[in-house]
Amino acid sequence: MSTPGQHTPVSTPPSWRSRRLDQDRSLGLRLTLAATAAFLVLVPFALLALLVLGSWAPLHRLDATVTDALHGYALDHPGWVSLTTGWTHVFGPGPLRVAVLAVVIWLFRRRVPRLAWWAVTTMAVGGLVGALLKLLVGRDRPDLLDPVARAAGYSFPSGHTLNATLAAGVLLLIFLPYARERPATRWALWAAAVAVAGLTGVSRVALGVHWASDVLAGWLLGAATVAATTAAFQSWRDHTGRRPSHPAMDGVEPELADGAGRSGPGGGQA
Repeated sequence: MSTPGQHTPVSTPPSWRSRRLDQDRSLGLRLTLAATAAFLVLVPFALLALLVLGSWAPLHRLDATVTDALHGYALDHPGWVSLTTGWTHVFGPGPLRVAVLAVVIWLFRRRVPRLAWWAVTTMAVGGLVGALLKLLVGRDRPDLLDPVARAAGYSFPSGHTLNATLAAGVLLLIFLPYARERPATRWALWAAAVAVAGLTGVSRVALGVHWASDVLAGWLLGAATVAATTAAFQSWRDHTGRRPSHPAMDGVEPELADGAGRSGPGGGQA
């Protein structure tokens, strides 16, 4: 109780910036970092799309230079064409969607439907946005005199690259919990995800069916989609009282590896 003449100190509420970066406010901190990451990925994608729409000459020259170099190498090395063709078929949108669907079914059997729906949502949202952008941008594919492969439809962004990035990101973040105590396994999972997304994109340029900027756009859009849906999933985890997690290290649902999903709060799912 204050005596006459004394002023009761008035606490100043923390600023918005302080609340967002407060380590004790895990939800706000992680959502802010995830939103920032998604934004930083979307900015170069948006810039790239504007340059493509504006037919920026330096970008076109760079695309043409890369395509001509890889196409010339492909014409001189038939084995390289067979290798890249095989890779782009094995890791095409169809096989990768089947792989993710198999994992989704497994997740439903493990009674973790929210994680399964996260995987489905990530793949569906990214695929639909990519297809819509192809129609909106309407960019033609490279027109080569002696093509080693052909593909139908518009070029920007690369659908193969986008779907490979989405699938690699989804599968990586689902299975990372199983590498929690194994740093070498974690690095192997990350290396496999990067290889699938990276080499799939390179194979599309090597076969002459995409410009290099199409592939870059597929990588950026895929990474942004995974980051955005992961942020939404982390928000749900915090609201249901689950322990803090770091998706890049622990995956989106760390409890998956120890079976906690069977008895977690919120409808018996992790």
